[in-house]
Amino acid sequence: MSDQTNDSEYKESAVVKFLRATEVDTRMLGMIAALVLIWVGFHLYGEFVLGRGSFLTPRNLWNLSVQTSSIAVMATGMVLIIVTRHIDLSVGSLLGVTAMLMGVLQVWVLPQYLGLGHPMIWIITVLAGIAFGATIGAFHGFLIAYLGIPAFIVTLGGLLFWRGSAWWVARGETIQPVDTTFALIGGGPYGTVGALGSWIFGIVVCAAIVMALVSGRKSRIRFGFPLRPMWAEYLIGGVGMAVTLGAVLLMNSYPWPKGIVRKYAAANNITVPDEGLFISHGFAIPVLVALTVGLAMTFLATRTRFGRYVFAIGGNPEAAELAGINTKKMTLMIFALMGALTGISATIASARLNAATNALGSLDELFVIAAAVIGGTSFAGGIGTIYGAILGALVMQSLQSGMVLVGFDAAIQQMVVGGVLVTAVYVDTLYRKSSV
Repeated sequence: MSDQTNDSEYKESAVVKFLRATEVDTRMLGMIAALVLIWVGFHLYGEFVLGRGSFLTPRNLWNLSVQTSSIAVMATGMVLIIVTRHIDLSVGSLLGVTAMLMGVLQVWVLPQYLGLGHPMIWIITVLAGIAFGATIGAFHGFLIAYLGIPAFIVTLGGLLFWRGSAWWVARGETIQPVDTTFALIGGGPYGTVGALGSWIFGIVVCAAIVMALVSGRKSRIRFGFPLRPMWAEYLIGGVGMAVTLGAVLLMNSYPWPKGIVRKYAAANNITVPDEGLFISHGFAIPVLVALTVGLAMTFLATRTRFGRYVFAIGGNPEAAELAGINTKKMTLMIFALMGALTGISATIASARLNAATNALGSLDELFVIAAAVIGGTSFAGGIGTIYGAILGALVMQSLQSGMVLVGFDAAIQQMVVGGVLVTAVYVDTLYRKSSV
């Protein structure tokens, strides 16, 4: 009995030492484990129950990455909202009205003045969408910060108002097709960077991982902070680069459909061999947009004064105000940022659909909030990570995509999403209690 106790204590201490040395976030490990379980579970269900395991295939995982992009972008902003003890229920409706306004602008308005297919149409449209989203977000922030209306009420009203506005913009009419260059932002065979571009992206990311580790170690030495063991540095760098290169291989293993290959070959006078022509999709543009936003938001949250103020407000709003932080201005800026990110998501969503409809973004607010909470953002305020929210978005989209693949109806899908959200909040409560 004593030998078994000693063995268990040794194993536990070894795990604790490993986690302490690598400084790995245990909640992130839990999310990754849950994600792997979801992926394998749906694939095995399809394999043994339906006779076709289609989840863990390059095609489905590529589509999954594209489907996650819009929610992931908004989830990065929702982290800051929830960290400061607020909520934004209007993001789905704001996405819908922004998409409709961008559709009207690029299909009905700009071609009259610039000409159909003008190269500036998509640029003006994207900038206008982001600016509109930021303006509405700032308006919400003003009502909350300066007029003292609770964020729940303001954004609940926004949910209803902007959803109605999305229908009113074009009286429910679907606006299509969008500008051809604008449509590339949504992905598809042409909205990718191809095999070569994906390898270049992967190499750049690997180099960035190495530079980040080296820079971080130098900073620790400069300020006298404890250093990670070298084996932990090598392990973190190796795992990061392996995941990056594995993602590149996965994205490049999904080829263009045969019909599109034939059209592309005919348009470019390419002879298609008998065995067919393999052209890789590579990373889709919306995925790269989401990753770029994630990196920028991570830098903003962890390396800037703005980010420090956000977490200070979330930790103790009264103390933050007494310390000289302009909490009202910060609240307005946070909601404006959330609106701008919603504008980016509206661009991705409408470009992917190649049309603007008033139904775009319906129920997206639930998935965005769930992604942030699953990713470790606490409703108690002061705790949250950007990468956690992106992982949470991937978990939510994996659940939804998997349920569609195995044939679950919409009612069950909504029940699962609701159950997952409640469970995530309960786990967060337990985690905070255990941390006290």
